[in-house]
Amino acid sequence: MRVPLSWLREYVDLPATETGRDVQAKLISAGLEVETVEQLGADLKGPLVVGQVLTIEELEGFKKPIRFCTVDVGQANGTGEPQEIVCGARNFAVGDKVVVVLPGATLPGGFSIAARKTYGRVSHGMICSSDELGMGEDSTHGIIVLPPETEAGKDAIELLELVDEVLDIAVTANRGDCLSIRGVARETAIAYGLPLRDPALIDVPAPNAYGYPVQVSDPFGCDRFTARTVTGLRPEARSPLWLQRRLQKVGMRPISLAVDITNYVMMELGQPLHAYDRSSVQGTIGVRRAQEGEKLVTLDGVERTLHAEDLVITDERGPIGLAGVMGGANTEIADHGEDAANATTEVVIEAAHFNAISVARTARRHKLLSEASRRFERGVDPAAAAAAAQRTVDLLVLLAGGTAEAGVTEVIAPSAPHTITVPADHPDKVAGVTYGRETVVRRLQEVGCDVYGQDELIVTVPSWRPDLTDPNDLAEEVIRLEGYEDLPATLPKPPAGRGLTARQRLHRRIGRALAGAGYVEALNYPFLGEQVFDQLGLDAGDPVRRVVKLVNPLSDEEPALRTTLLPGLLGALRRNTGRGGHDLALFETGLVFHPREERRAAGHLPVDRRPTDEEIARLNAALPEQPRHAAVVLTGAREQAGWWGKGRPADWADAVEAARTVAHEAGAELVVRKGRYGPWHPGRCAELLVVVNGAERAVGHAGELHPRVVKALGLPERTCAMELDLDVLEEAGDGIPMAPSISSFPVATQDVALVVDKPVPAAEVEDALRAGAGELLESIRLFDVYENAEQLGEGRKSLAYALRFRAPDRTLTVDEASAARDAAVALAGERTGAVLRG
Repeated sequence: MRVPLSWLREYVDLPATETGRDVQAKLISAGLEVETVEQLGADLKGPLVVGQVLTIEELEGFKKPIRFCTVDVGQANGTGEPQEIVCGARNFAVGDKVVVVLPGATLPGGFSIAARKTYGRVSHGMICSSDELGMGEDSTHGIIVLPPETEAGKDAIELLELVDEVLDIAVTANRGDCLSIRGVARETAIAYGLPLRDPALIDVPAPNAYGYPVQVSDPFGCDRFTARTVTGLRPEARSPLWLQRRLQKVGMRPISLAVDITNYVMMELGQPLHAYDRSSVQGTIGVRRAQEGEKLVTLDGVERTLHAEDLVITDERGPIGLAGVMGGANTEIADHGEDAANATTEVVIEAAHFNAISVARTARRHKLLSEASRRFERGVDPAAAAAAAQRTVDLLVLLAGGTAEAGVTEVIAPSAPHTITVPADHPDKVAGVTYGRETVVRRLQEVGCDVYGQDELIVTVPSWRPDLTDPNDLAEEVIRLEGYEDLPATLPKPPAGRGLTARQRLHRRIGRALAGAGYVEALNYPFLGEQVFDQLGLDAGDPVRRVVKLVNPLSDEEPALRTTLLPGLLGALRRNTGRGGHDLALFETGLVFHPREERRAAGHLPVDRRPTDEEIARLNAALPEQPRHAAVVLTGAREQAGWWGKGRPADWADAVEAARTVAHEAGAELVVRKGRYGPWHPGRCAELLVVVNGAERAVGHAGELHPRVVKALGLPERTCAMELDLDVLEEAGDGIPMAPSISSFPVATQDVALVVDKPVPAAEVEDALRAGAGELLESIRLFDVYENAEQLGEGRKSLAYALRFRAPDRTLTVDEASAARDAAVALAGERTGAVLRG
């Protein structure tokens, strides 16, 4: 909302020394957000005067029309002689009064004026347009042509009110009263402790039976409708300069007298108005809901198909306007222009109060945001409708020579003023400051409230403040007017915490362990599109395909909550490789969402009290299951090449090792077996299991992604991935992992090379060796895989393991270590068909 300081002073007697910056500081202290103070004409320097065009000579031989003019500027040039000026504009004629800037002046933007030779003549000054003077938009887009009665030689800076200060206020959605000069003037008067001259306090005639007929069929959508009629408007009447300038300063473009007056009163009082050409309105004006599919051409020339919830203004033909948003073209005021015979000479003035929600929905439904809808949806003073209509009538009579008809129409739906009961010390409790009853009552009365009572105050809210609905709103009014800056700064005293839960500590340990292993955490949105399941190669009946869909998704392409972390992580991997990254290792821990077997509707929790445990339990029962997962993705080099060696690319074994790292932090023993699932390569996929309550449970998979998945998702070749269910892993673990015990006795190392069929997984051989070696086995490590058909036979491979044996209480003998090794080899041979090589 733009508020000229000169206009504001009409309603509040501000000290003459107060500047726009001073008013800005006061209003900010009172809670209004004054963003800027624009200094109009700050760099403008005269002489800038009124001139009368005496002669116009058309200059020939140039690419564009050029005119050489002589202009009478009175004694402003010091000689009284006509001023010679070259001008290219063509919207003025001999005898017109124009604005002339003389040599030595400076226009906005630092543009200095001097006599100069141009188009073969010397131009002593310039005839000005509104743009050149920084006045804003007008309807001419050319030279300013002043009224004929304007005196030549008069100072145009004062005449056009070019020097002023304009406050630009960001009005919040609950303060519709401040979208008017009246509302801002009220806040200014309160801030300075000065009286307000309320422009709405004017004499208004009582309604009678002679006014224009109006029928309101929807009193909920329109609870007040005032109609007044003015006849005998002069077709040649135009908006005076003061009215045009005020509209320009508040950011509106002057159009025609009748329209300018309705806009002026709207900016002054905050009440949107509409003027209908009486000759175009047929029959009774009505207010009703639109019929589905009805058509209306609005003032912007667009034909709109109406919705059944749209509130419309009608006559006997049908809709003639969208209530509170925009009028219809079929009753538009006709400006005289060049055809005075068809100009509007009789108007019907509408000043109504429409339901805020209805107007807001209509404006958004039709993508038609107007100055009127902006005010109605934030709250308009219903009691100001009659005063606004009277103010419009008075200006039309004064400026257009019209005659106000005696008929006054006012349709009002019965309503009672809003009353709030509040303890007198409620603002004290909210602010933590003792204001006292007298201060509370005084501040509420300044806002416009009627206040009665002692310890319990009965407060009647003024009609212009529909945002005051409960005791806290009243407390806020007292606090802001007393000054937010005076509130004491006190820190809250939170109760002593009990630290992180065991689950939180586990998740943090897992994150640190993966980061320590060279992975970078990537946080992704928990949404996905169901087409990604096809790209991942999941079976039609896979439980991961069952998703929870959002009612209002951020993106229509990702309307479901994720059931796996892989799509988000692989998308992050793809983006990074597309930006030049090659060697990547990413991880994420987060929730996934699975719908429950029994679908339940979530109830609404109360807001006036703490929900009961039963209500919270019912709400939780309606939520989807939300286990926490951990996942990693890898591509490129796992170990960089350099002077130390060739490096190594990431492969399936790194994904499995990441799973072991996570399981170690949970204190769980991970069982790794050959697997086959969805996105992973069938020959390079490991199924990950843990033992829970004596039974094995799958917790995830790891390995290299299938080439088809890699191609479908646009990933680098040989991309690897792993995903684990942390909740199951936590259930299988034994809490915080214990540090290993260190034996003081020496270790005995035994190496074995076993030949097995190629399809036999190394993990199965390792499990057999571990089980056969017994308690003396400290660790086992696969250090070599060898394949040679000539030496080993077709379809055979050699797996070499290093077995470390140690006893906690003695030094092992060679026989004990060898016996344990032989037992391990024997069990491996029994389970996997392994034989010692060579």
